Amino acid sequence: MTNQTSYAESQAQNDILPRDGGFSLRVRVLNDQGLHARPAARLAQEAQKFPCDIRLVHGDEAVDAKSILDILTLAAGHGSELELRANGPEAEDALTHLGALIRNRFK
Repeated sequence: MTNQTSYAESQAQNDILPRDGGFSLRVRVLNDQGLHARPAARLAQEAQKFPCDIRLVHGDEAVDAKSILDILTLAAGHGSELELRANGPEAEDALTHLGALIRNRFK
C-alpha cells in the first residue's frame, strides 16, 4: 500500500490511528485560502481546550498545534495534506474534534 493510498483510505474513513503511544489523523486543508491567520488561530484555540500534547505535521515539519505562530510557519495552502498527532489525556477526542474542524473548513 502506498502513502497516497493509505492517505486516501484514512481520509475517506476519517480514521484515527494509533501512533507512538498516541494517535494520528490525516486531513487535507479544504478552505480556498489555506491555513492562513484566521483558521490557524481557530485551530490553536480549539487545540488549547485539550490537556494532551497535539502536533500538526506538514511534510517533515511538526509544530505545536496550540500555537498560532507555529501553525503559520507550516505555510499549508489549499489541498495540503496534514497529520494531526496527539499524546496524553483526551488525545483521541482532540483529534476527532480538530479533524472535524479542518474538514468543515474551520467553521
